[in-house]
Amino acid sequence: MTRLLPLFVLLASAAGALAPLKDARAQVFANHNSNAPVNFSADRIEVQDRADRVVISGNVVVDQGGLTLKAARMTVAYRQAGGVEIDRIDASGNVVVTRGVETARGNVAIYDLNRRLITMLGNVQLNQGSNRLTGGRLLIDLVSGRSTVDGRSAGGPPGSVPGSSGRVSGTFTVPQRANRP
Repeated sequence: MTRLLPLFVLLASAAGALAPLKDARAQVFANHNSNAPVNFSADRIEVQDRADRVVISGNVVVDQGGLTLKAARMTVAYRQAGGVEIDRIDASGNVVVTRGVETARGNVAIYDLNRRLITMLGNVQLNQGSNRLTGGRLLIDLVSGRSTVDGRSAGGPPGSVPGSSGRVSGTFTVPQRANRP
């Protein structure tokens, strides 16, 4: 029973780790309520105490205040320093983060809590209403508030995204204005 308490604390902390997305006010997912209750579900949860990680798999869904993360699998790396401290969350398998009409998709998402960086890799698509950007990698720096989409996946030269031109593409809608004579 004493081992279950750290598991619940860890899972609540892992799901709550989505909260720093609220600080990226210039990007999608602005104004997220990090005080909202956290709900999660999955087909399987495995605690790997000796490796200081938890593996959550099978239709993983984490929701907090209308911000939802879905993935096939999520690995939470932590350390115990007077309590559970989460260092990194890796999500894989059709990763989708949504809030209202805002959606980010990718094959993989890595959230480095210490550096406050979120990286999505592989077939990245960022949608906000009818606006869309696609590329190989999306990097959100929660410290500077800057987001970058590029055409390459991590570790490869530009153009190394399989099945893509290695370029960023997108569509932005513009307000319709009446023609003036």
